Amino acid sequence: MTVEWIREGLKEKRKTRSGLAKALGRSPSAVTDLLNGSRRLRAEEIAIVAEYLGVDPPRLVGGGRPRHPTGRVPLVGYVGAGAIAHFYADAQGPFDDVEAPDAASASTVAVQIRGHSLGALFDNWLVFYDDMRDPPGDDMIGRMCVCGLAGGRVLVKALKRSQVPGMWTLLSNTEPPIYDVVLDWAALVREMRPR
Repeated sequence: MTVEWIREGLKEKRKTRSGLAKALGRSPSAVTDLLNGSRRLRAEEIAIVAEYLGVDPPRLVGGGRPRHPTGRVPLVGYVGAGAIAHFYADAQGPFDDVEAPDAASASTVAVQIRGHSLGALFDNWLVFYDDMRDPPGDDMIGRMCVCGLAGGRVLVKALKRSQVPGMWTLLSNTEPPIYDVVLDWAALVREMRPR
């Protein structure tokens, strides 16, 4: 993700690097590293930076492809505190529809974060995905995915191969790893944005 929006926000809003460092709980040199590209902005820091600058945060992931033909995609469930999603049964949903991301395809859907499953700052954000795969591919390792587990649980986590063949470790910035799980499916997160 480019940090140009941060540079522009600092300039336009007459905010300081030291103020941003304080908001992030980091040293001024960490902000300098961020702005010169030698440090990456963590997902949970995006909302902090946006709030400090008084700007809307950028869309995460996605971009570059044509918009969904209808301009809207279905909201199929919620990812709640504890990272459990509640999906509407077949023929009952979708619950709602939301503006499609730029990267939407005909199969793109969204879930809404409720609670602190990805961190307190992501409450009510939308997570867009498509291309549900079983089994997950190697291109998904280390990337943020929407993951379907046995029993209907759906989590938004980064994937890592388990030491146990056929199983996965699910990683989060805010929760301990979940080791040795079988995934029914996984899909790369295409975009995240506040609702």
